[in-house]
Amino acid sequence: MNSEIWTKYQEWLESPYFDETTKEELRALEGNDKEIEERFYKDLEFGTGGMRGLMGAGTNRLNIYTVRRAAYGLAEYIRSVSGEDRGTVLVYDSRHNSREMAEETALVLNANGIRTWMFDSLRPTPELSFAIRELGAIAGVAITASHNPAEYNGFKVYWEDGGQICPPHDRNIMEKAAAVTSLTDIKTMTRAEAEKQGLYQVLGEEMDRNYLDAVRSVLLDPDVLKGNAEEIRIVYTPLHGAGNRPIQSLLSSLGFKQVYVVKSQEEPDGNFTTCEKPNPEEESAWTEALKLAKEVDADIVLATDPDSDRIGMYAKDRKTGEYVLFTGNMIGILLCEYVLSKKKQEGTLNENSVVMKTIVSSPMAEPITARYGCQLKEVLTGFKYIGEAIHTFEREGTYEFVFGYEESLGILSGTYVRDKDAQCAVALIAEAAAYYNSRNMTFTDAMEELYQTYGYYQEDLITVKHQGKEGAEHIKEIMNRLRDEPPAEIDCMHVETVRDYKTGIITETNGNTRSTELPKSNVLYYELENGWACIRPSGTEPKIKVYFGVRENSAERAAARMKSLRKELLERIS
Repeated sequence: MNSEIWTKYQEWLESPYFDETTKEELRALEGNDKEIEERFYKDLEFGTGGMRGLMGAGTNRLNIYTVRRAAYGLAEYIRSVSGEDRGTVLVYDSRHNSREMAEETALVLNANGIRTWMFDSLRPTPELSFAIRELGAIAGVAITASHNPAEYNGFKVYWEDGGQICPPHDRNIMEKAAAVTSLTDIKTMTRAEAEKQGLYQVLGEEMDRNYLDAVRSVLLDPDVLKGNAEEIRIVYTPLHGAGNRPIQSLLSSLGFKQVYVVKSQEEPDGNFTTCEKPNPEEESAWTEALKLAKEVDADIVLATDPDSDRIGMYAKDRKTGEYVLFTGNMIGILLCEYVLSKKKQEGTLNENSVVMKTIVSSPMAEPITARYGCQLKEVLTGFKYIGEAIHTFEREGTYEFVFGYEESLGILSGTYVRDKDAQCAVALIAEAAAYYNSRNMTFTDAMEELYQTYGYYQEDLITVKHQGKEGAEHIKEIMNRLRDEPPAEIDCMHVETVRDYKTGIITETNGNTRSTELPKSNVLYYELENGWACIRPSGTEPKIKVYFGVRENSAERAAARMKSLRKELLERIS
């Protein structure tokens, strides 16, 4: 074993700074050199949005000590911009150690003269974005690993606009955190002392009420709820997370009487006992909800992830009696059409109205926005870039944000928050369900209508894990190979353009080039004759992802093309 790694391991075992539980965990690793190396070969990286990783003892794991380091970096940056008095808001989800990590963050900030607001219990991450703006805070921190398995947690940072940190704030905070040479030098204090000095404050139900009022403000036709909401049967699961109370309260306030919550998944549970992965994108997460849906003959089935910023949905096809999965792209497209059609009727769309999507999300928004005379703008993968764009539009007075979506179940309408919001998505889904019910249509009917109007778009995602240090090297080799040997065809479809977001250059078939006009990122995007493919390493997990899709004139042709395209793309990243 590397001597430097061994020295770090011994320091954690011997220093009085580290607690006995941590030391016991590390003692149990004695003789397992590979695991010790994984835990200490580097510091857990503070990336562009914060940190996310496996919980456990060690410098390359998320624990109260590595959280203190990140909190100190944030504190130093806040102090450098004289933001101490404006304060920082903290929120956490249902994961193990989330509350403890949130409190450790608050106390490090307090020890550096920065006041904090902590929610009295778990809350949705979007409510953090709202509270930052409502309180005029300089920053916010969410302790959550979103939809990841139970062994993960994260430290996600937001800035004063309510959006996740973007340049230059992310780089500046990273530099401050990286400057910490010894964890034992980080100042902290007790909660009692922080409260005595007025530095540690608690948020409760008043912020909840204000937040849900803001969520309801996105509704476009509240009158359609009358006489329709009561007829619609909804099954909902919070997947043991933070969405339970706000979603139930929201649906009740909108007049939905037939809401059935999955009891086995209603209460917070950091083990996520009933689902291996608390992610609405995972088929296994839906077992309990779909079982209940069949029992009560639900019209729609909804699920939110543990921090309740993502929304998943199934809808019943009344013709077949089956429940149909709505992907993130399908939900985004369905709601995009609904929002734009209603705003067009109201006369509130103008030449500066804009819909936002990420580069890996369905291009079906292109014909929809064109139909309604609305602008469409793309950003890099990650809803934080949509939040950043909203802030830029407002500051420069250029565009009016109308709606945003991403393929990974992210939805936002309105500007009361600057991140994806499952509560907002539920409000729009509920209203849209009532609208289509008034037309004697289901969501499956509505999607078929959209496909017949705009074309049969289908999209999917391939994710391949490459764990550990060796995996990271393999992912790098894959991306280098694709850049060095760019394909001329993919699945017999001609590659019309290649967008290399790492170089910032788009190359067309004829050799002409132009700028992507987006920040640089390690992403390759191929525009194909009747489809597209985008390859990128995950920014937070040891994975490489391929997003891809097609457009055909029938569902059958689209499905066949998707099958062959998937096979070839999988071979290219193996």
